[in-house]
Amino acid sequence: MRNDLFRWVGIGCVLFVAVLTALVVAGWQPLLAYDERVARDLHAHAVAHPGVTRSMRVLSDWVWDPWAMRVLAAVACFLLWRRDDRERALRVALAVVAASVVQQGLKAAVGRERPVWSDPVDWAHYAAYPSGHALTATVVCGMLLWLMPRPSPGWDPAAWASAAVTVLGVGFTRLYLGVHWFSDVLAGWLLGTAVVVLAASARVRGRRPVGGTQER
Repeated sequence: MRNDLFRWVGIGCVLFVAVLTALVVAGWQPLLAYDERVARDLHAHAVAHPGVTRSMRVLSDWVWDPWAMRVLAAVACFLLWRRDDRERALRVALAVVAASVVQQGLKAAVGRERPVWSDPVDWAHYAAYPSGHALTATVVCGMLLWLMPRPSPGWDPAAWASAAVTVLGVGFTRLYLGVHWFSDVLAGWLLGTAVVVLAASARVRGRRPVGGTQER
Protein backbone atom coordinates (compact mmCIF):
# COMPACT_ATOMS: atom_id res chain seq x y z
CA MET A 1 0.00 0.00 0.00
CA ARG A 2 2.79 2.42 0.92
CA ASN A 3 4.72 1.63 -2.27
CA ASP A 4 1.58 2.19 -4.37
CA LEU A 5 1.06 5.59 -2.77
CA PHE A 6 4.73 6.34 -3.33
CA ARG A 7 4.40 5.60 -7.04
CA TRP A 8 1.24 7.70 -7.36
CA VAL A 9 3.13 10.64 -5.87
CA GLY A 10 5.74 10.22 -8.59
CA ILE A 11 3.13 9.99 -11.33
CA GLY A 12 1.41 13.10 -10.00
CA CYS A 13 4.69 15.02 -10.05
CA VAL A 14 5.35 14.01 -13.67
CA LEU A 15 1.87 15.10 -14.75
CA PHE A 16 2.18 18.39 -12.88
CA VAL A 17 5.55 19.09 -14.54
CA ALA A 18 4.10 18.27 -17.96
CA VAL A 19 1.32 20.83 -17.43
CA LEU A 20 3.74 23.40 -15.97
CA THR A 21 6.15 22.97 -18.88
CA ALA A 22 3.34 23.40 -21.38
CA LEU A 23 2.26 26.63 -19.68
CA VAL A 24 5.82 27.97 -19.68
CA VAL A 25 6.33 27.13 -23.35
CA ALA A 26 2.95 28.62 -24.26
CA GLY A 27 3.74 31.78 -22.30
CA TRP A 28 0.61 31.61 -20.14
CA GLN A 29 0.28 35.15 -18.84
CA PRO A 30 -1.03 34.46 -15.28
CA LEU A 31 1.99 32.21 -14.64
CA LEU A 32 4.46 34.64 -16.21
CA ALA A 33 2.97 37.56 -14.29
CA TYR A 34 3.30 35.68 -11.00
CA ASP A 35 6.90 34.70 -11.84
CA GLU A 36 7.76 38.30 -12.63
CA ARG A 37 6.14 39.66 -9.47
CA VAL A 38 8.00 37.22 -7.22
CA ALA A 39 11.30 37.86 -9.00
CA ARG A 40 10.89 41.65 -8.88
CA ASP A 41 10.01 41.73 -5.16
CA LEU A 42 12.85 39.44 -4.12
CA HIS A 43 15.39 41.21 -6.30
CA ALA A 44 14.47 44.56 -4.77
CA HIS A 45 15.08 43.09 -1.32
CA ALA A 46 18.40 41.56 -2.42
CA VAL A 47 19.66 44.88 -3.79
CA ALA A 48 18.67 46.69 -0.59
CA HIS A 49 20.27 44.12 1.74
CA PRO A 50 23.78 43.25 0.47
CA GLY A 51 24.68 41.37 3.66
CA VAL A 52 21.78 38.98 3.24
CA THR A 53 22.62 38.65 -0.45
CA ARG A 54 26.21 37.63 0.34
CA SER A 55 24.93 34.94 2.69
CA MET A 56 22.54 33.69 0.02
CA ARG A 57 25.39 33.48 -2.48
CA VAL A 58 27.49 31.39 -0.10
CA LEU A 59 24.59 29.00 0.45
CA SER A 60 23.62 28.81 -3.21
CA ASP A 61 27.08 28.74 -4.81
CA TRP A 62 28.91 26.61 -2.25
CA VAL A 63 26.90 24.85 0.45
CA TRP A 64 23.95 23.80 -1.74
CA ASP A 65 25.65 23.93 -5.12
CA PRO A 66 24.77 20.97 -7.39
CA TRP A 67 28.37 19.77 -7.37
CA ALA A 68 28.43 19.81 -3.57
CA MET A 69 25.25 17.72 -3.63
CA ARG A 70 26.78 15.32 -6.16
CA VAL A 71 29.87 14.89 -3.99
CA LEU A 72 27.61 14.02 -1.06
CA ALA A 73 25.84 11.42 -3.21
CA ALA A 74 29.21 10.05 -4.37
CA VAL A 75 30.33 9.58 -0.77
CA ALA A 76 27.11 7.69 -0.03
CA CYS A 77 27.66 5.48 -3.09
CA PHE A 78 31.25 4.77 -2.04
CA LEU A 79 30.20 3.73 1.47
CA LEU A 80 27.42 1.53 0.13
CA TRP A 81 29.80 -0.11 -2.35
CA ARG A 82 32.30 -0.87 0.41
CA ARG A 83 29.49 -2.59 2.33
CA ASP A 84 28.69 -4.67 -0.78
CA ASP A 85 25.33 -2.91 -1.03
CA ARG A 86 25.89 -2.40 -4.72
CA GLU A 87 22.28 -2.30 -5.84
CA ARG A 88 21.45 0.69 -3.69
CA ALA A 89 24.74 2.37 -4.61
CA LEU A 90 23.82 2.04 -8.29
CA ARG A 91 20.32 3.37 -7.67
CA VAL A 92 21.69 6.50 -6.02
CA ALA A 93 24.26 7.01 -8.76
CA LEU A 94 21.72 6.49 -11.54
CA ALA A 95 19.26 8.87 -9.87
CA VAL A 96 21.87 11.64 -9.79
CA VAL A 97 22.88 11.00 -13.41
CA ALA A 98 19.23 10.91 -14.50
CA ALA A 99 18.63 14.24 -12.77
CA SER A 100 21.47 15.83 -14.74
CA VAL A 101 20.25 14.38 -18.04
CA VAL A 102 16.64 15.50 -17.44
CA GLN A 103 17.79 18.94 -16.36
CA GLN A 104 19.99 19.58 -19.37
CA GLY A 105 17.48 18.06 -21.79
CA LEU A 106 14.65 20.28 -20.59
CA LYS A 107 16.86 23.36 -20.50
CA ALA A 108 17.78 22.77 -24.14
CA ALA A 109 14.20 21.96 -25.18
CA VAL A 110 12.48 24.86 -23.43
CA GLY A 111 15.26 27.44 -23.79
CA ARG A 112 13.77 29.83 -21.27
CA GLU A 113 15.64 33.06 -20.58
CA ARG A 114 16.65 33.88 -17.03
CA PRO A 115 15.55 37.10 -15.35
CA VAL A 116 17.50 40.12 -16.60
CA TRP A 117 18.36 42.98 -14.24
CA SER A 118 20.10 46.30 -14.69
CA ASP A 119 21.69 45.75 -11.26
CA PRO A 120 22.22 41.97 -10.92
CA VAL A 121 23.44 40.52 -7.62
CA ASP A 122 24.48 37.14 -9.07
CA TRP A 123 24.92 35.40 -12.42
CA ALA A 124 24.11 31.98 -13.84
CA HIS A 125 24.71 30.16 -17.10
CA TYR A 126 22.50 28.07 -19.39
CA ALA A 127 18.74 28.27 -19.71
CA ALA A 128 16.47 28.85 -16.74
CA TYR A 129 13.92 26.02 -16.84
CA PRO A 130 14.12 23.91 -14.72
CA SER A 131 16.33 24.91 -11.79
CA GLY A 132 19.28 22.54 -11.63
CA HIS A 133 19.98 23.50 -8.04
CA ALA A 134 16.45 22.62 -6.92
CA LEU A 135 16.37 19.40 -8.95
CA THR A 136 19.74 18.12 -7.77
CA ALA A 137 19.15 18.96 -4.11
CA THR A 138 15.76 17.21 -4.18
CA VAL A 139 17.21 14.06 -5.74
CA VAL A 140 20.23 13.82 -3.44
CA CYS A 141 18.31 14.60 -0.25
CA GLY A 142 15.48 12.28 -1.28
CA MET A 143 17.82 9.39 -2.00
CA LEU A 144 19.69 9.91 1.28
CA LEU A 145 16.39 9.81 3.17
CA TRP A 146 15.50 6.63 1.30
CA LEU A 147 18.78 5.05 2.42
CA MET A 148 18.04 5.62 6.08
CA PRO A 149 17.21 2.41 8.00
CA ARG A 150 13.70 2.07 9.38
CA PRO A 151 13.14 2.59 12.20
CA SER A 152 15.93 4.99 13.16
CA PRO A 153 14.93 6.58 16.50
CA GLY A 154 16.25 10.08 17.01
CA TRP A 155 17.51 10.45 13.45
CA ASP A 156 14.30 10.72 11.45
CA PRO A 157 13.23 14.21 12.57
CA ALA A 158 16.73 15.65 12.18
CA ALA A 159 17.23 14.05 8.77
CA TRP A 160 13.88 15.19 7.43
CA ALA A 161 14.38 18.69 8.81
CA SER A 162 17.85 18.93 7.22
CA ALA A 163 16.52 17.71 3.89
CA ALA A 164 13.60 20.14 3.98
CA VAL A 165 15.84 23.10 4.83
CA THR A 166 18.23 22.16 2.03
CA VAL A 167 15.62 21.59 -0.68
CA LEU A 168 13.43 24.58 0.17
CA GLY A 169 16.41 26.73 1.05
CA VAL A 170 18.30 26.24 -2.19
CA GLY A 171 15.16 27.02 -4.16
CA PHE A 172 14.68 30.25 -2.24
CA THR A 173 18.31 31.31 -2.75
CA ARG A 174 17.94 30.95 -6.52
CA LEU A 175 14.87 33.15 -6.47
CA TYR A 176 16.39 35.66 -4.06
CA LEU A 177 19.52 36.03 -6.18
CA GLY A 178 17.40 36.74 -9.24
CA VAL A 179 18.68 33.90 -11.43
CA HIS A 180 15.46 31.88 -11.66
CA TRP A 181 11.72 32.26 -11.97
CA PHE A 182 9.48 30.60 -9.37
CA SER A 183 8.16 28.09 -11.92
CA ASP A 184 11.77 27.03 -12.66
CA VAL A 185 12.28 26.13 -9.02
CA LEU A 186 8.90 24.43 -8.72
CA ALA A 187 9.69 22.29 -11.76
CA GLY A 188 13.03 21.33 -10.22
CA TRP A 189 11.36 20.20 -7.00
CA LEU A 190 8.70 18.18 -8.82
CA LEU A 191 11.12 16.55 -11.24
CA GLY A 192 13.48 15.70 -8.39
CA THR A 193 10.66 14.03 -6.49
CA ALA A 194 9.70 12.01 -9.57
CA VAL A 195 13.29 10.83 -10.06
CA VAL A 196 13.55 9.74 -6.42
CA VAL A 197 10.28 7.80 -6.66
CA LEU A 198 11.42 6.06 -9.84
CA ALA A 199 14.85 5.18 -8.44
CA ALA A 200 13.52 3.97 -5.10
CA SER A 201 10.52 1.98 -6.32
CA ALA A 202 11.81 0.36 -9.51
CA ARG A 203 11.95 -3.42 -9.39
CA VAL A 204 15.17 -5.21 -10.23
CA ARG A 205 15.06 -8.82 -11.47
CA GLY A 206 11.64 -9.31 -9.95
CA ARG A 207 12.78 -8.29 -6.49
CA ARG A 208 10.90 -5.91 -4.27
CA PRO A 209 12.16 -2.33 -4.03
CA VAL A 210 14.97 -2.01 -1.55
CA GLY A 211 15.70 0.77 0.90
CA GLY A 212 13.97 2.72 3.60
CA THR A 213 10.55 1.14 3.04
CA GLN A 214 11.88 -2.39 3.53
CA GLU A 215 12.03 -3.94 6.97
CA ARG A 216 15.48 -4.66 8.30
